[in-house]
Amino acid sequence: MGRIAVIGAGMGAMAAAARLAVAGHRVTVYERTETYGGEVRRFERDGFAFDTGPGLLTLPAVYRDLFVKTGKEPLEDRVELVQVDPSARHVFADGTEVSLPNASRAGVVTTLDEALGAGAGQRWGDFLVRAREAWDRTRRPLLEEPLWPNWQVLAEREPYPSVPHKKLLRTRRAATLTEIGAWELRDERLAALLNSHALAHGLNPRDTPASAAVLPYLEHAFGTWYVRGGMRELARAVYERCVRRRVEFVFGAEVTAVLAKDGRAAGVELADSGVIDVDQVVAGVDPVRLDALTRRTGCPLDADGDVRADLRSPGPGRFTVLLALRGGPEAGAAHRTVVHAPDEETELDLLASPGGDRPVRPTVTVLRPDDPALRPDDDHESVVLSAVLSAEAGWERESTAGAYTDFLLEAAEAAVPGLRERLLWHETRQPEPGTDTTGSGRISAPALAAGRGRFLHPANSTRLPGLYRVGGWSHPGGGLPHAGMSGALVAGLIVEGPEFRGSQ
Repeated sequence: MGRIAVIGAGMGAMAAAARLAVAGHRVTVYERTETYGGEVRRFERDGFAFDTGPGLLTLPAVYRDLFVKTGKEPLEDRVELVQVDPSARHVFADGTEVSLPNASRAGVVTTLDEALGAGAGQRWGDFLVRAREAWDRTRRPLLEEPLWPNWQVLAEREPYPSVPHKKLLRTRRAATLTEIGAWELRDERLAALLNSHALAHGLNPRDTPASAAVLPYLEHAFGTWYVRGGMRELARAVYERCVRRRVEFVFGAEVTAVLAKDGRAAGVELADSGVIDVDQVVAGVDPVRLDALTRRTGCPLDADGDVRADLRSPGPGRFTVLLALRGGPEAGAAHRTVVHAPDEETELDLLASPGGDRPVRPTVTVLRPDDPALRPDDDHESVVLSAVLSAEAGWERESTAGAYTDFLLEAAEAAVPGLRERLLWHETRQPEPGTDTTGSGRISAPALAAGRGRFLHPANSTRLPGLYRVGGWSHPGGGLPHAGMSGALVAGLIVEGPEFRGSQ
């Protein structure tokens, strides 16, 4: 068995490290910050605690599998998973509200009919059936297998079975989420519900392929979960599993180059401690930074177009406001409320072409985890507000952050009674342009089929033998479950070799 260097201590990197250690490899993780977890961070002040990254989990089976494969102690022995119900409360632009049950198609259909009018629930239910077909067609190649060498097949074929739409003697089929909303859901509120799933992943529904229907389906089919104590507890559990499997962590260690010898990865160079010789390198960093690390030693990964142009741009990011409130949550308060933008068309315009005359109120997600671990006592509450915005929205101007903070607070008043009077203090986290993604708020979306390959991510294997990509900026893309899946794929490629085709 060999020596493996892992660059970064994000969730995908740690998932790979634990699996590789169990397979008998000597694994060392080099993390340039002083902690683990990547974007799964926590902010604490005055007895309040906040998740500053992902606030909820879908597909917990990914991390259950990680714990089963790396030891006898199951995930539920390390963290407490709580199914969130309702899955989400939605407040639409016209004032209509609906609270959707978690993982219940019949319940969702009935609830939507009652809130939005007869037929609305059935149209959404029928859409979920079609979304399931897209999920069944893409689940294995996009999530459970290394990216196919002939990935163009995934890029060209649209797996979502769109309903024929006839107008003026023409028959068309929805190719984007916006067209699904207009032609199949036929209700602005249902369209906004669909679009919110894309926006949460930094995607603009106008140019996001219809295959993204799998995003609401994934949440509907597998439920929405919270980790008691905050999502940081999941990162802690994965880190501790790595340590128990004798993975070594070196914090404050910046890797400045990936070294090659005889045409394959053979080591890493650290900023303050020289060269470390290894047999394999696993890189949990964004593709632009990885290209820079290999370019220094004459093996630029971008020589074959590994780094897409859109991955080089700042892209969308998450603007977050952390609220410390006096007074505890009211009985029955929804864990998650989505307050939709009053003018979604303008919101999408700004997401696609930032730098307009003035900011507008975006779609806002309000997370209110009723968790004693996140507040000083039961007479207080910690709340997280977030919205997806362009990283090029002029964040160098203080007025931009101030304007969006006001917008988020205004929207949150629809979710939190008496918000302004209860507010003790707030902290903000804004998107930051650049390629250093840790803590920047930049969003990497899950891999999607169709869309001419724009929604796929670089493969886990690279053109430099012995060097692998892991985490949300590689196949199969961003999000907690996808990061965990990338760790499983990388471990499989290293342990079983290039012939590895995923779990059976």
